[in-house]
Amino acid sequence: MENNISYEEAFKELKEIEEEIQNESVSVDVLADKIKRASDLITICQSKLTKTEAEVNKIINQMEQKSTNG
Repeated sequence: MENNISYEEAFKELKEIEEEIQNESVSVDVLADKIKRASDLITICQSKLTKTEAEVNKIINQMEQKSTNG
């Protein structure tokens, strides 16, 4: 799995796969590959969102501690 891909790139590719599947422009022969790639992209996006949420919460907690102590 490519963790070096940005969230925006992963999301864009995921949307492209979604459109291809909805428009039925994906042949049956490659459908499983597209679904697997979409699954990988979803995992990447979820991981990046979780990491960002944790970082934001850490910053908020630090700010709250400074305002309480300071």
